[in-house]
Amino acid sequence: MNSIRKPYPSDVSDEEWSLVARYLTLINEAAPQRQYALRELFNGLRYVLRYGIAWRAMPNDLPPWFAVYQQSQRWLAAGVFEALAQDLRALLRVASGRPAEPTAAIIDSRTLRSTPESGPRAGYDGAKRKRGSKLHMAVDTLGHLLALHVTPANVDDRAEVGKLADAVQEATGESIKLIYVDQGYTGKNAAEAAKAQGVELCVVKLSEAKRGFVLLPKRWVVERSFAWATRCRRLVKDYERYAQTFADVVAFVCLMLKRAAEVMLKCA
Repeated sequence: MNSIRKPYPSDVSDEEWSLVARYLTLINEAAPQRQYALRELFNGLRYVLRYGIAWRAMPNDLPPWFAVYQQSQRWLAAGVFEALAQDLRALLRVASGRPAEPTAAIIDSRTLRSTPESGPRAGYDGAKRKRGSKLHMAVDTLGHLLALHVTPANVDDRAEVGKLADAVQEATGESIKLIYVDQGYTGKNAAEAAKAQGVELCVVKLSEAKRGFVLLPKRWVVERSFAWATRCRRLVKDYERYAQTFADVVAFVCLMLKRAAEVMLKCA
């Protein structure tokens, strides 16, 4: 790897690195077994995520693909990105004049079309008419990630309400009181699963007189979050062999990291 290279648009900025470095340093930066700089390894992960390349297609001026992959797995196993997502969400909420922990959330699911890599894990989603994996996601009312759960695409959305509600309460210290959902989450079982976690499920219904595209109150926020994530080409399809490697959490960390850096610059 060249010591000096031309920066990529996906590279982490100095302000972003000042926020994220202490989370990524699992061992001392000067440890003798460390061959590549952590910042360059993180840049490699961001490059794969942003441009959707295969690991083995890593550019020559970034660390080797296997070094980036191995370090990424260490970060995932240590829960680094989940911790980052929680802290960055709290920071951005406070910066926008909101309490650090939300009291309301929005949940929805998205089906990613399968690839040969995800074949054994994929299921068929009859509603979307596609085979793949389903991402069940919860966000706060600003669109920041609270929880993420991956299943085969044939799993019913209502069956995952309890798990998502439990994950949301764990992430927020049980501050959530209300969860907004669409009409795909109607039914007694879904409502009772949410109630068991101390949460009320609020179904936002379509207007009977609607014509064309209409933004549903509160519900549109999670759809916007899905759109944010798909700007990362790696997340357009299910390219991962293992569900735990799904990069959505990393994508949201990168999005929140950019906004947190902008807040830092404004406050400077």
